[in-house]
Amino acid sequence: MTTALDDPAGTRALHLGSALAVAVATALLVLAQGLLGERGGPAAVFLLQVTLAAGWVLATAPPGALGVVVLALAAAVGADLLVALADRPGPGVLLAVAGPALLAAVLHQMLRRPPRRDVVGSLGSTALLVAATCALALLLLPEVAGETGDAAGSPLLVVGAALAAGHVVDAVLPRPEVADGVARGVPGLLVALAAGAAVALLDSGAGDLVDVLSGITTGLALGLAAALAGLVTSFALTDALTGPDADADGARPAAGVLVAAVLPLALCAPVLLAFAVA
Repeated sequence: MTTALDDPAGTRALHLGSALAVAVATALLVLAQGLLGERGGPAAVFLLQVTLAAGWVLATAPPGALGVVVLALAAAVGADLLVALADRPGPGVLLAVAGPALLAAVLHQMLRRPPRRDVVGSLGSTALLVAATCALALLLLPEVAGETGDAAGSPLLVVGAALAAGHVVDAVLPRPEVADGVARGVPGLLVALAAGAAVALLDSGAGDLVDVLSGITTGLALGLAAALAGLVTSFALTDALTGPDADADGARPAAGVLVAAVLPLALCAPVLLAFAVA
């Protein structure tokens, strides 16, 4: 069966769609609070959490999909509430959500009707979505998302620019490939690094040499994190979009675009937190 990733035109469309989706997701995160007030940030994060959970289930079709989505969204709500309501929120509070959610994931597998097909795959999907939705909740922390009213200074722009630039280059120049069967090329990784450094340098301004070097270093580090996060996501999606059950014209490629946009942002959230508190 011919799938989207077997067709060069389909591959280009997936990369361009992913670049656009990354740009929209980044703009939503950066601008929501400034435009909608205090509720804008939580609403934007929750929308991305729902998008990731639904997109992953549609793209990968794990067994027990309904339970996977329910557990992921329950973890998302719990993580958002803990971060928003805690006196001194931090990554540690998310363990209070992730731990019980993973125990509930095991219980979900035990309660599935026999024959329980692909228990490991279903449990792995739940664990990934729980971890990713909890990580997205970190974007509610002001030091991670950037100061309200200073959208241009948000570190999320560096990550978003690196991800989008990598997808655009991979759409037109996916060679040499990083690995066989994955439509990601070395030029895309290099351009992602350059885009991250350029955006961070613009944010640092035309100050002294220390500011310039700091901006370039931060941009390269965040660009590398974004490039690797995008690459990991592409590896995770390749089997789903090229497997025997893949549908070239169905919902899976479109859902894969959503995952390719949001999952790397979730993977980069702990990195952004590390830079914020360093």
